[in-house]
Amino acid sequence: MLFWILVAALTAALAVILLYPLLRGAKAADNIRAGEAAVYRDQLRELDRDLDGGLITPEEADYARAEIGRRLIAVSADEPAETPKPARHHRFTEAFVLLVLPVLGLCLYLTTGRPDLPSQPLEARLENPGNDVAVLITKAERHLAEKPDDGKGWDVLAPIYFRTMRVNDAQVAYRNAIRLLGPSSVRLDGLAETLMAVSDGVVTEEARQVLEQSLTLQPDNPRARFYIALSMEQAGQPDEARQAFEALAKQSPSDAPWLPLVNQHIAMNGGAPAGANPAAPGAPGNPTQQDVAAAENMSAGDRQQMIRGMVESLDAKLSEDPNNFEGWVRLVRSYAVLNDKDRAAGALKRGLAAFPLPGEEGRQLLALARELGIATEGATQ
Repeated sequence: MLFWILVAALTAALAVILLYPLLRGAKAADNIRAGEAAVYRDQLRELDRDLDGGLITPEEADYARAEIGRRLIAVSADEPAETPKPARHHRFTEAFVLLVLPVLGLCLYLTTGRPDLPSQPLEARLENPGNDVAVLITKAERHLAEKPDDGKGWDVLAPIYFRTMRVNDAQVAYRNAIRLLGPSSVRLDGLAETLMAVSDGVVTEEARQVLEQSLTLQPDNPRARFYIALSMEQAGQPDEARQAFEALAKQSPSDAPWLPLVNQHIAMNGGAPAGANPAAPGAPGNPTQQDVAAAENMSAGDRQQMIRGMVESLDAKLSEDPNNFEGWVRLVRSYAVLNDKDRAAGALKRGLAAFPLPGEEGRQLLALARELGIATEGATQ
């Protein structure tokens, strides 16, 4: 019962706030005109006092009196000749605010809300958070505020922070987990990814050192090896990057999910991909066996031209059939690696039109754009 009393009181208060400008609008305008006229009359009286005191000459007084009189006449002409009748043009608005708006709000709450549920304070929700990520984070933060040396707590919280785009908090959590529990390839890779996220996708020197430490613990770690190869690519070392990507491709199983992306970077750095993606041989943009064979006998310039042709072919196929998320990811990344940021931004906008926010695919495309340093302003419009 108390809930509905509060709802009624808040609705009444809101109606008064919305109706107040409508009820006082005409009166406020009249008060403004009356105030202006009073100011001009005071100026005329002050002008007479200045003239009597010899502060101004009669010619100056006549000129000022004429100007003030002109303004006074203009203000007086705006005043109504008779008492205006009560305004009626706001009746519909007033009825909407008083009747329709509360009814619509009540219907919306009864449709989408749960008035039958009992109140549940934060403490009760923390005891049983369910799948509420925000409550899970709050619960973990409270626990760690009381026990900051709980390494397992930081280890659990770090990836949650990263998934919710709180990369600075994720970085702190990974560092605490490493300090308390010791380094592991998973923790070091996570820390490196937070460092790259903070630097807009650039593999910084600190991130590379963390990745190299991860490789000392797990030499066959594909994630660390990929990012180290990417750092070479970003540093303008295409030959070293290609060799690193080729070594990763040889190490990877034929059905590895990261292999198509590795092959793409091999091709973009002037190498011949290890092969088409066997999991999706018909996907647009994947090199065929004929493309691989032809690339082996090409010069670097001809191979780069072939790569551009493959990217343009992928672009055309996605224009005909935009319902291909992996294709948009490859296209955006391809244009970025080719240093064609304008086309990359255009591909991002088209990809978000096919897979809009706040869907998972749309968020991944936006995260990829930030990683590659592609402008995202206006991409979601």
